Parts: sequence; C-alpha cells; structure tokens
Amino acid sequence: MAKYVLVSDATLACDYRNFPLLQFLPCAPGGSVPWSVYKFLKGPYPPPLPNREASHAPYSIRKLEAALLKRNPRESVAVPHEDFIEGFIKDDTEIIAVSTMDPLGLGPLTMSYNILFNSHDKPLVRVEWERLIARLNAARRGKKAKIVVGGPGVWEFTTHPEELQAEGIDYAFQGEADDVVCELFEQLPLGNLDTNLFATGYVTIDDSFHRSFVQDPRFVTRRPSGRTSAPLEEIPEIVRPSVMGLVETMRGCGIGCDFCEVTLRPLRYYSVEKIAKEIEVNIAQGGSDSAWLHTDEIFAYRHENARFEPNHDALAELFTGVMAIKGVTRTNPTHGRISIPAGYPEMMKRLSGIMHAGPGNWIGVQVGVETGSDRLAKIHMPNKTLPLHIGPDGTWHDIVWKGTEVMNRNYWRPAFTVQCGQRDETPDDNWETVALINHMSNSSVDGRPFEFTITPMQNVPLGLIKSKGFSANMLDETQLAVYYASYRHLAKIAMRNAKRESRGNPVVKLGTAGIIYSGSWLMLKLIEVICRKRGVDIEKVKRHGLAN
Repeated sequence: MAKYVLVSDATLACDYRNFPLLQFLPCAPGGSVPWSVYKFLKGPYPPPLPNREASHAPYSIRKLEAALLKRNPRESVAVPHEDFIEGFIKDDTEIIAVSTMDPLGLGPLTMSYNILFNSHDKPLVRVEWERLIARLNAARRGKKAKIVVGGPGVWEFTTHPEELQAEGIDYAFQGEADDVVCELFEQLPLGNLDTNLFATGYVTIDDSFHRSFVQDPRFVTRRPSGRTSAPLEEIPEIVRPSVMGLVETMRGCGIGCDFCEVTLRPLRYYSVEKIAKEIEVNIAQGGSDSAWLHTDEIFAYRHENARFEPNHDALAELFTGVMAIKGVTRTNPTHGRISIPAGYPEMMKRLSGIMHAGPGNWIGVQVGVETGSDRLAKIHMPNKTLPLHIGPDGTWHDIVWKGTEVMNRNYWRPAFTVQCGQRDETPDDNWETVALINHMSNSSVDGRPFEFTITPMQNVPLGLIKSKGFSANMLDETQLAVYYASYRHLAKIAMRNAKRESRGNPVVKLGTAGIIYSGSWLMLKLIEVICRKRGVDIEKVKRHGLAN
C-alpha cells in the first residue's frame, strides 16, 4: 500500500456552496453554529475515485503529491478521500503528511470571533482538526507511520509547541517543501536529516517582525543559512485536480506591509504555459470550467519597477492565456490591492473584457484595505498605495472609494479586510475606518449599489497569542464600532444577495439562501447586543461619515 499518505483537515476540502464568505464559516466558535447547519453549509465532499482516493484535493496537497511522484511510483503516494483515510494507513506506511491552515484556531479571523464573542468554545476549524488527528493516531496505532504537519498553519505550533506532543504529532515542517520533500520524507523515518538541507527547529517572528531561530526536535525547517525557498524551476505542476480549480500564478508579494509574513517570501512568477498546464489538469480530470488563480498580489504580476506600477501587457497576456484554454468559462484572482483599480481604470476595463466580466459573471478578489486612516496606512503599509500616494492622489479613503467604484463598474466584487488593534492605533483612526465603510455601503455606480464585503479582524500581537492573554476586554468602544459597521454592511449585502448567489438544486438553493439570510440578521443583532452592553452608541456608528 501507500508509503506516503497525504491528507488535510476537512475545512479545506469543500466548496461551501460556492457562496462568498461561507469559506470563513469554520472560523466561528463551535457553540455558535449547530453542527448540522455547519455540515450543510460546508457542502458535500467531492466524490471519491474508484480506488477511494480523493477526486479533488486542496492545492497544497496536490503540490506535495506532484513533488513526491517525481521520484516515487504512483502506488507509493496516496491522497485518500475523507471517508476512507483509515484504509490507506498500513504497516508499510512511513509518512502521514497533513496540510493545515488554522489548526489551533489562532488565525486572525478565528481569533476575532473568539474575542468579539468572548467565547471559550473551540472554533469549528479546531474541532475539525482535532477530529482528524484523533483519526490518524487511531489508524496508525501499532504501526511505524509518522505524522508530519505542514502548510501555512504551522506558525501556530511555533507559538504553542507543546501542542505537537499533546496531539501526538511527530514533526512539524515549516516552509516551502516542493524541492526537498522527497529527501525530507526519506530521511525523517530514519531520524537522520541532511544538515546541509534541514535544521531541527523553527523560525519565529516577534511583535516587531524580527526573525530568530529556536531549536526544537519536533520541528524541521530548511537550513536557515541555505536556500530557504523553492526555485521556480523546481516547483512541479499538479497532476490531479485541486479543490475549486485553484492554481498558482506567483509566490511572494513584495509590497512590504509590516503585519504580513508573505512579504518575507521571494517573488517568483509562473509563466502562462506553467499555469495553463495546471488548469488543463483541473478541466480534463476534475470537470472544472473555472480557473481560480492564487496569488498574494495579482497586480504585482511581473510588475514594472520599484514603484509597483502594473505590467499591463503581462496581466493581459496572463488572463488572455487562461481564458483561451479550452473549457475555461471564467477566472478570477485570489488577492489584489485597491490602489491599482483606482489609478488604472482603463486597464481594469481591458482586463474585465478579457475575463468576460458582467452582471452574470462577477470577478471576486480579496483586498486588504486594513484601515480608513491615512496615518496608519502610512505607518504600516506605505507601499500598498503605490504607485499612488496619499496626499497628491487623495486620502486613503479616496483611493479605496475610487478603486471600489472602478471595480464595481467593471463587475469586480472585492472582499475587503480591515484590522483593529494595530500598533499606534487611536480612536480617531477607527472612526475613520467606520466613515469609510459607511460611505462605501451607501454608494452606487451606474445605478447599482456598491458590491463588496468587509470583514474585520483583530490584530493580536504574538506575545499575547503565546500567553493566551486575549479576551473581549481587548476591544474598546471604537474597535467595536468598526466591527458593528462591518457586520451591518455584511448583513445588508448577504440578505440582498442570498437568493441570487446560492447554488445547487432548488431545494438546496432555497435552504442555503434561507440560512444565510436569517444567519446574517441574527449575527448582526448579536453584535449589536454586545456593542450596546459595552457602551457603543449604535446610532452614532450608523451615521458616522455620512454627513457630507
């Protein structure tokens, strides 16, 4: 049977009814959402293959699979379907590799819910994680298989390394593994790591974003003084379909915001040909008709210069190449910054034409607005406005509003995030964020209301995460005002779009729309109760920023 078994926690394997925002559902405290409702909204798992492997798997797992198959026969590498994991773990299994995003429930949005609701319930994402690890430990009992955890969620174990032992996890690997995973998986069972490639320990980042290395035998990372990331030519293309047709376009960002770890990764751009190969796998084997392009900053794709001016022709070539692939009917990037639509409306119009954006094909993209304050934007993310500048090109508020107007005019729907609790934050900064949210929530373009979502997140210093010293008392009146303004708009757009955006047969569509509609209203009312108890002037929040 399989020498290497590759799995992920269940929150990464479903499509969440293809409804915007539902992918954030696992971040909610477990006691706030009935399990039956959560399972329905999460959607069914893609059906298994005849051999009981997963027909679709998270992109990270597919990358790992492709890298291992470079040096191992097909029968040595298995990606089991969620329902059949135990059947693949046998006496000859050496490694059970687990990819995770938020295993301990310490992700920004998950933490925000816990703090806002002062909840002591485990978030759904952690419940799912612990169920999986318990299954794996039971399945490997009496066998030699080692559990190795990897993926972007490994940073959470660096804040609480004792959790690895508590959960029976043998190793956590930190960093990119595409080019070294074969050596890693061959050497770990022998307990004999090549010190020219690997080090036992982990890289940690303090509250000031300074890095240091901590020795720990349960962690493995790439040798800090060696090559710390995979070169482009050694990143393999996936060979089986990914969940939701996700493929990569680039790695790294380069913008340099001081609260984001992504900025530490080197920039690497995939060629259109490399991207096309992965999309063709998703179409031919997975039946996908859309290409979801993962990027940390799409408008930095082959950017022109240090001012981060967009490369119009490279972006047009990218989307033209994607849309030209037989079987692709739609595409969208995962992340992008708002200053580019604000500064380059004609380019956005050009790209939208290539992507066939329109009333029946909105282009979704996640955008980090982070604040409505000029002052905080200049402190924490000065490059995010480039090539525009706060002052000569208007306030940050003006840039965000203009970018949203351009996006909506061309049928792009941004999913914004804002932060509370940034260093040097003042109450005035938060009221400026409230003003921005209210202004956009009451704006329109071409007779249509602005289409966007906005999700507030608590910026929790790593020191507090390590000490578990966070609670609802962290939120002051103005931070709660940001939360209320955000969720007031989210309820407004969710109730407006619930029926139109739901997918599935008529019964499923009606059920999904009904749950989203009622859930959005109840969520808003709950937050309103919390705000009133904490002394927030709800009527002031509703009016703030609308006088002009």
